[in-house]
Amino acid sequence: MQVNIGINEEQRKAISEGLAVLLADTYTLYLKTHNYHWNVTGPMFQSLHTLFEQQYQELAVAVDDIAERIRALGEFAPGSYKEFAKLTTIKEADGIPKAEDMIRDLVKGHEAIAKTCRNIVPECDKASDEVTLDILTQRMTVHEKTAWMLRSLVA
Repeated sequence: MQVNIGINEEQRKAISEGLAVLLADTYTLYLKTHNYHWNVTGPMFQSLHTLFEQQYQELAVAVDDIAERIRALGEFAPGSYKEFAKLTTIKEADGIPKAEDMIRDLVKGHEAIAKTCRNIVPECDKASDEVTLDILTQRMTVHEKTAWMLRSLVA
């Protein structure tokens, strides 16, 4: 059946393309955070191990929400490493960084996702897509707050 939600096909496609980048960024940051959770060492081990677990669990929920919004707009969500690697703006980490470098790297990832969200807002505004705007606002809130809290650990 045709999607008839008051947003034309061209706008739905453009918004979905932006959301696909957001999905790839979110999944990439999820993997990176999970990796750091497993591999962090040093005097901050216990607190960072716990913190990173909370963060990757939150990102796992976000991945599902973003993918489901793409589907609600009538498009297919990317769902493979290959697709995510092409779309993401977040760089993979080489090796296992030291704990403070993990923190700095995660700050960059959260800030990158906040920027990705902002890049989608104009298309959503044009289409009066308040549902996607709400998702983007929620994601920016989480990522900006998380980046601030992580930055505070290495100030």
